[in-house]
This record gives sequence, structure tokens and C-alpha cells, in this order.
Amino acid sequence: MTLKKINTRNTVLVLMIIAAAAFRLVSYRFPYVLSNFNPVGAVALFGGAYFTDKWKAYIVPLFTLFVSDIFLNRLYSGHWKILDNSSILVYVFFIIVVFMGSLIKKANVLNVFLTSLIAVVLHWLITDIPFGALYPHTFAGYMQSLTAAIPFEKNMLFGDVVFCAILFGGFELAKSKYTILRTNRELAV
Repeated sequence: MTLKKINTRNTVLVLMIIAAAAFRLVSYRFPYVLSNFNPVGAVALFGGAYFTDKWKAYIVPLFTLFVSDIFLNRLYSGHWKILDNSSILVYVFFIIVVFMGSLIKKANVLNVFLTSLIAVVLHWLITDIPFGALYPHTFAGYMQSLTAAIPFEKNMLFGDVVFCAILFGGFELAKSKYTILRTNRELAV
């Protein structure tokens, strides 16, 4: 693959990820309606699926989410806060989702939807482990946390479906029109 092709493809991927992540700031304005309806899962899957350099697949989505988290923390708390106690589990989860995205060899509706569904279930199970004072640090507390999270996870699934359709569908459409966005393997087929 030529350097020009790599740069063009990567630039398009990065811009799509940044544009999607910017929606997180829009959803802040409507916290009750759009709570957890955001592109974070879709961004992680998309980066994992399309970056040919695997280190970029992890760095670009995670860095974009990290920067948008800083701004969201500022909007919600009024302070510049980089990480909190639950951040570690959230970022571990997104590393897993990027890896899941890298396993998508053919981006079609079924593969992307099933991977997104599995990612939402994992998000529910991993990130709702009680750490703070809201729920007891017991199995019963974990069950309470999981139950309380159901509406948020439902919104995350809807967000993943919408943003996966936009990101994956948009990039596949762009690849069909602009061969510079295709990998050498795709051009050989």
C-alpha cells in the first residue's frame, strides 16, 4: 500500500471517529433523553475493524474517547477531571471492544450487529461492577447495579446500532466510490 493511500485512508478514519465522538457533546445537552445513546462502542469497533496498523486501531479511538471524556467531565462537574475510579474498567472494556472490532473480517450488517450486541452485554457486565458507595460491594449489590443499568445499556445498544450503521456503512460506501480508501487485499479481490 502506498504512503499516500495509507495517509488518505487513515485521515478519513480519524475524521470519522472524531466526528462521531463529537456527538457525545451533543448528547450532554439532552441527558435524560440521550443518556448513554452515544458512539463510544461504535467508535471502538470501527477503529478495530478498519485501521490496518493495529496500534492505531487502539490509540485513535481510545485517545478520542479520552479527550471527549475530559470535556464531558468538565461539562458535568464544572472541573477539569481526567480520570475517576470507574475509568479504568471503562477503558479496559474499550480495549476489549477494539479487539473485537479487529476480529471483524467482513463488515456486513449481521457481523457488525452481533459484535455490537456482544459488546453491549460485556459493557453491562464489566462496567457495572460496584466500586463506589452507590451499591454494596457484594453479589447482591452487583445485581442491583446490573438491574439499574438496563435502561442505559438499552440506549447504548441503540447508539451502537445507529453509529455503527453510520460509520461502517459510510466507510463501506466511500470505499466503493474511492479506491484510495481500500487496502491492497481489497483491491486484489
